[in-house]
Amino acid sequence: MTDGLALHQVGVRFGGLTALDDVSLQVGPGEVVGVIGPNGAGKTTLFNVVCGFVTAHTGTLTLDGRPLRPRPHRLTRLGIARTLQGTGLFAGLTVLENVMTGATHTARAGLLPALLGLPRSDRDERRMREHARTVLDELGIAQHADAAPDTLPFAVRQRVALARALAARPRLLLLDEPAGGLGADDVDNLAELIRTLPHRSTDPCAVLLVEHHMDLVMAVCDRIVVLDFGRVVAAGPPEAVREDPAVVDAYLGATVDEAA
Repeated sequence: MTDGLALHQVGVRFGGLTALDDVSLQVGPGEVVGVIGPNGAGKTTLFNVVCGFVTAHTGTLTLDGRPLRPRPHRLTRLGIARTLQGTGLFAGLTVLENVMTGATHTARAGLLPALLGLPRSDRDERRMREHARTVLDELGIAQHADAAPDTLPFAVRQRVALARALAARPRLLLLDEPAGGLGADDVDNLAELIRTLPHRSTDPCAVLLVEHHMDLVMAVCDRIVVLDFGRVVAAGPPEAVREDPAVVDAYLGATVDEAA
């Protein structure tokens, strides 16, 4: 596979601690790939490597077959967006304005025209505002466009955070525990939404998902990678991971059996 994201034998150390050890995985166009494992398994470190917050000591990253050297401030320009645990929304902005911040890298005018209020920056703002409204409508939360985020239920705020990431028009979306704090019905709605992301009529995106909610992972992922102490101990489609005795004993247990 050359298209999409690929990590090959990636290793990360923090002093004497090995956080990732010889980790390889791929996320191709149209795929939803899940990463699971216990706390401390290396899931967050893996995300941080892809985002450029942590530098791999060994191995390589590629995006569409080209070497990937991510930097956090250039991530969206590479076609990658990430949601955070919690929401990370700006309390002083409306829902619409929060979503617009996800598309700032698409502005053509630059900083000086924006500061001077030149027509080019006005066109940028109108375009970003229209795009943000389209994404809010797609996610079913357009009615909250003018609301302050902290006045909304947590499940709605989670959708706003997802809308902000999608406003960046990513080709790869990194979802960091998006089901955290959600009730059962909201998790079901989230699963339905995630399944649609690679097949959107405009701006479809592959998904790399880190999540503890096993029902969600099993429902939406095409493939699952299991980490333990920074190493890949299993990988494959959900059915194969579900039936792996070591994985079931160590990570999934009765949760998956009950969901089956």
